[in-house]
Amino acid sequence: MTATERPAVAGTAAPAGKSLTGSLGVTAIVFMVVAAASPLTVVGGAAPLGILLGNGVGFPAMYAISAVILLLFAVGLATMARHVPKPGAFFTFVGYGLGRPAGLASAYVALLTYTTIQVAVYGYLGYVLEVTLAGVGLPDLPWWLYSLLMVAAVGVLGYRHIDLSSKVLGVLLVGEVLIVLALVAAVVIDGGPEGLSVAPFEPSNVLSGAPGVGLMFAIAAFIGFEATAIFRDEAKNPSRTIPIATYVAVIGIGVFYTLASWGLVMAWGPSGVVDAAAADPGAMVIITTLNYLGPIGELIINVLLITSMFACVLSFHNVVTRYQHSMSGAGLLPGSVASVHAKHLSPHVSSLVQTGTAAVLVAVFAILQLDPVLAVFTWFSGLATLAIALLMALTSLAVIVYFARGGRSRLASQWHRWIAPALGFLGLIGAAAIIGLNFPMLVGDVDADGNPAFGALSIGLIASILVFAVAGLVQAYWLRARKPETFERITDAISG
Repeated sequence: MTATERPAVAGTAAPAGKSLTGSLGVTAIVFMVVAAASPLTVVGGAAPLGILLGNGVGFPAMYAISAVILLLFAVGLATMARHVPKPGAFFTFVGYGLGRPAGLASAYVALLTYTTIQVAVYGYLGYVLEVTLAGVGLPDLPWWLYSLLMVAAVGVLGYRHIDLSSKVLGVLLVGEVLIVLALVAAVVIDGGPEGLSVAPFEPSNVLSGAPGVGLMFAIAAFIGFEATAIFRDEAKNPSRTIPIATYVAVIGIGVFYTLASWGLVMAWGPSGVVDAAAADPGAMVIITTLNYLGPIGELIINVLLITSMFACVLSFHNVVTRYQHSMSGAGLLPGSVASVHAKHLSPHVSSLVQTGTAAVLVAVFAILQLDPVLAVFTWFSGLATLAIALLMALTSLAVIVYFARGGRSRLASQWHRWIAPALGFLGLIGAAAIIGLNFPMLVGDVDADGNPAFGALSIGLIASILVFAVAGLVQAYWLRARKPETFERITDAISG
């Protein structure tokens, strides 16, 4: 990786500096964004909840349906990545399609999304470390101390060369995938208590229970794959690498989740899986592993569940760091955030800012004595799920508008320009509506009788999305009036 100099643009806040460049290939980028999706955490946490609260035996089909919707979205995302040679993903794509104010509004919502999902996992990771280490006889330290230690570890990796993070994520991700595949293979060899079947994909099972809730949990499990474009500056041959990495990520995640959740259903049998999930959803995958892979398998999956969450926060740290770096390069954040380390060739200042942000939020939650799972993890992962669905839908719409206005349309077919993005938009806006309607259940907001209901918590969290979007709009219109040169650069998002 090398760093290249570029002059500052007059009238902007971005200083002269070094741009991020590199030679990340498809595999490295896929490892980073798939690690953000935290596959083992999804299989161990979200899948049992999807089975229990969603459509039961038919839940595995929801991963396949989600993959199709998101693959349609990925068509538009990959097409824009070829025609808009800038990093920034949602930020730049929405700006090019729907205008600079909408682009900046989406940038702020994206920062909210990735920061909240990262902090949510920090809370859960701290809790798991607290319980696990206390269970083996070590001192019983508070969850937030473990969370802060993880923030520091991620900060060290994020401060250094991106290749170091990609290698760490690659090793951890391979471990996650192998243990799940080993579990599925063991189930297939054993045959399960009721034999192997395609029951999870039968229409009657797919439509049973609450399929909308099942789809909500399935869509949430894909968060992270869409961040491929943010690594454009550090990718080798980005016009080819980014689209391929995007397709590989969404297809790979979809196949993996569908297979893993099918194996989970087969491990307990269609008639017994819902009861197994109800008994202890949090430990369901661990108990399943113990049953089929023995104590050694149980130990391995316990360790990998922790490393899976660490990989998740490291990946999101890298994504947020580069969002901030891109925004600073466009003059939208303080110019120092666009700095690149002379030795590590990393956006080190942006990394420090993100590390500080995560540490402060964890400290605030600790002072407020919030429960790391029922509050920190539940609230903020729910917020991120709704926000990401809205951002994806907005991006699909931006792709359609961009090419409808003649944006290099001769280089893309109708399928790439509007058919796939339109289908993706319909699927995503429908998913966003389902998530919105079920938001109280997603964040644990209940009424006096203990039933999910819109209250101050749900309304406040949803309102935060609007607040961040409005902040972006206000800044955009202020720049247009006071700093027109900077306003013109909103869609550039050139790395500092």
